[in-house]
Amino acid sequence: MPPLPDPKGVFLNVPYDQEFSSLYIGYIVGLCLLGLAPHLASEIPGGDRRLDRIIRLIQSCRYSIHDLSRVELSIASSATPRFNMPLELGMTITWQILNPNQHTWFVCESEPYRIQRSASDLNGTDACIHDGTVEGVLRELSSAFRHDLAPSVSQMIIVYFLVVSALDSVFQKNGTRNPYSRSVFLDLCSLSVSLGSCYLPGKPTI
Repeated sequence: MPPLPDPKGVFLNVPYDQEFSSLYIGYIVGLCLLGLAPHLASEIPGGDRRLDRIIRLIQSCRYSIHDLSRVELSIASSATPRFNMPLELGMTITWQILNPNQHTWFVCESEPYRIQRSASDLNGTDACIHDGTVEGVLRELSSAFRHDLAPSVSQMIIVYFLVVSALDSVFQKNGTRNPYSRSVFLDLCSLSVSLGSCYLPGKPTI
């Protein structure tokens, strides 16, 4: 049996593309400011088969967020469609069904009712609709993980822009401009916590 999940752990299942990067950073900032610990598949070191590592990472987290807002766009485009997000969502749902009370998952979309087209088996699931905006992402995270000491959406937006303003320095430090790389992801989490502690005194951070 796998160990009990980290009660603050959140597995982020998002598209790794440039167009999504602003929302991706929004997820990191929002989760960190809400006192949670985001995790990404790219942070897992090499070794075992990638699928096995992702399953273990999902099992280690109390929550997961699955953003399907670009799945339909990927399928409709001329590029090769990517099905990683639906696959990882399916793995998560299976894990949750087999291990009730150990995991809670959320599905996010940019438009109401589009989930019925991209994944009709999820009919009846209330998706978090972020409107394709950073403010929408922070709003939905705040709604899903609200607690008494949580910062407001407007406070989180301030920290988001501070993190974005430091992005070039983070890229330069890590020798890559890929925001989804393991080292950049970890630095973005650390920076979000640090800035949150400075600009939102008294608010919980991991």
